[in-house]
Amino acid sequence: METSRRILLKTALATGGVALAGGAVLIDQRPSAATSPLRSDPFTLGVASGDPLPDGFVIWTRLATDPLADDGGGGMPTRIQVVLWQVATDPRCTRVVRAGVARTGPDLGHAVHVEVDGLRPGREYYYRFRVGRHVSPVGRSVTAPDPRSMPSSLAMAFVSCSQFEHGYFTTYGRLAEERPDLVLHLGDYQYEYVAGGYTIPGGNIRDHKGPETVTLGGYRQRLAQYRTDPDLQAAHAAAPWLVVFDDHEVDNNWADEVAENVASQPGFIDRRAAAFRAYYENMPLRRTSLPSGPDVQLYRSVQWGQLASFHMLDTRQYRDDQACGDGYDDCPPAAAPERSLPGAAQEAWLAERFAASTQTWDVLGQQVFFGRRDSTATPDNTVSMDAWDGYPASRDRVVRSWVDAGVRNPVVLTGDVHAHWGSDVLTDWTDASSPVLGSEFVCSSITSGGDGYDQPDGTHPWAAQNPNLRFWTNLRGYVSTTITPASFTADYRCLPRVSVPGEQAFTRASFVVDDGVRGMRQVADNPAPPTLSLQAPRSAAQIIEDTIAAETGH
Repeated sequence: METSRRILLKTALATGGVALAGGAVLIDQRPSAATSPLRSDPFTLGVASGDPLPDGFVIWTRLATDPLADDGGGGMPTRIQVVLWQVATDPRCTRVVRAGVARTGPDLGHAVHVEVDGLRPGREYYYRFRVGRHVSPVGRSVTAPDPRSMPSSLAMAFVSCSQFEHGYFTTYGRLAEERPDLVLHLGDYQYEYVAGGYTIPGGNIRDHKGPETVTLGGYRQRLAQYRTDPDLQAAHAAAPWLVVFDDHEVDNNWADEVAENVASQPGFIDRRAAAFRAYYENMPLRRTSLPSGPDVQLYRSVQWGQLASFHMLDTRQYRDDQACGDGYDDCPPAAAPERSLPGAAQEAWLAERFAASTQTWDVLGQQVFFGRRDSTATPDNTVSMDAWDGYPASRDRVVRSWVDAGVRNPVVLTGDVHAHWGSDVLTDWTDASSPVLGSEFVCSSITSGGDGYDQPDGTHPWAAQNPNLRFWTNLRGYVSTTITPASFTADYRCLPRVSVPGEQAFTRASFVVDDGVRGMRQVADNPAPPTLSLQAPRSAAQIIEDTIAAETGH
């Protein structure tokens, strides 16, 4: 019997894990099972999971004994490291159901991506890693439900825009406390600027380390700096994530192979390749998203039983360049029918996903504002060239594809703009009485822009000429949702300040989309905390100036 156990253990370590009768899994717990011992903790960047399927998910870590090392190598030796991993049904990892071995080294940035399978659908699991005597924190993950089942509910939160210098990541910590089933990160996970390159009124709270990110080592170092934050680590460890990038993971307002500035164009393709590589190394992505030079396959769909499909879009890599020099402009060439934001292939893929959907909710996780926002009350149409407003024909094709497919409940989720917004998708964007075709919920930033502010009536000055706009607040935060077969509820969660750590979150407003009913209805409008009433009131002109500055300058 002992000989058989030794043979089985050897097989487990070679293949990544082996289940025994009764569901137990053998894994060698001896420190000597790993490579030469590391003197200090290599799990300084925490753990994460992502891209859940009914039978498993990705678990991730990246080894770094000195995470802010100038070369981006995390202080790790150049030799290959052997990393043991476990997945269990309890937080103490005593009831292990899958286990195995992964190997990593400098060519991978010492990142570990394990695609765990063989699990049961719709279940909660816990996981951890070990290198020698060092054991990682324990993460929590969830498998997607059986594709044929109808879950009673899904708790999902979505976030974007975390600028390390602009504040503390308390928002991530508050999200972690909710223990959602799923988190969507919609871009601007990190910012590329040198310390002080993007400042807020009153000065930045923290500093970036290193120069502006251009090289692989630079991106690795910057992402490691972000991942040392304990609140960000807590959010990653609390639930599986679905991630997509926006612009600052590479360069502000980049488009396909075009850099933001002409001076940055030489070498931009190499920069893009370096950024994509570092992004993959630091995110819980499947090997299907392993970059090939300057290209990465990131758009994908994840099904949550018959309740929802999440279509995660890439609105940077395939887009036509912004028209009329970018910024806010009244730009007729932007409406050219051949122009596309996601690119023709991704538009076609999304139309196919809509046509094949049998889910109650079809959710688009994407980066830039979908609805119309004319910035002037004059007859012209001065809108953001970086958002879907700058690609109206492309937006019309996407909307038409869900209408033609008979999608039951289309919902668009958006990041990028550093404020909470609610917006209807209208047949005619200029006519409040035109039929509603869908709903868009926009999350504020984690920190980008620094401390925000609130308007008591939740109305942006642009609402006067944009009847699709339903709600707005400039406070920082995230959106917490509850999805059931009957409704999609969005709670706009806010923090009073991000300039000091430890602030509590509150719900500023709640909206519901009812099954089979186009458009959102407000169910709660909660007052902001009393401390916010002490803020100096902002004029309409100031609010508009802040809005445009947040979306164009940086």
